[in-house]
Amino acid sequence: MPQRTEITSPEELRALLGEVMPRARNKERPRLHPRDREWLAASPFCLIATSDADGNCDVSPKGDPAGRLAHVLDDGTIAIAERPGNRRADGYLNVLSNPYAGLLFMIPGRNETLRINGRARLVRDAPYFDDLVVKGHRPLLALEVEIETIYFHCAKSFLRSQLWQPETWNPGVLPSHARITKDVMVTPESLEELEEYYGESYAKRLYQG
Repeated sequence: MPQRTEITSPEELRALLGEVMPRARNKERPRLHPRDREWLAASPFCLIATSDADGNCDVSPKGDPAGRLAHVLDDGTIAIAERPGNRRADGYLNVLSNPYAGLLFMIPGRNETLRINGRARLVRDAPYFDDLVVKGHRPLLALEVEIETIYFHCAKSFLRSQLWQPETWNPGVLPSHARITKDVMVTPESLEELEEYYGESYAKRLYQG
């Protein structure tokens, strides 16, 4: 194996990367701007990063119709609805031991993203849950985040990856999810049963417990 040259200090890292561009250094804000609110209202998908008290990390995707994913409580607080899922709750368990989270909000077709970092807490019910009802289902709980920093992130990673360019998409490059599940896990279900479970009926159960 070739010898590694590891970076072990902030000074080494800064010497390699160079100084932060002024626009990048100054873009952080502590409260929501009206443009942030517009972005949150239009975003149907976000990633939530957390870590536990020992630094073990998790990133969880969250998705809902635009306007039902993120709820703005005030200029310094947002809430993200939780829907029925696999019940692992890795990120939520992290929040209980280390109450901070980083969120990345995306809008399909847009190469920029909106990033929010802040202090997090779990809420099992609140009056605003009625505003997050989807297909007749209220959230199971919500993650509230008190904003410490918020800013728009540049488009370069999305442009490099061509993420939104349909001509680059190749979902068939790998086997079906059922096949992958059967290959990497020990499951009592047959491949045929898994194919049925992850088939057309899967989307119909999105808001069912």
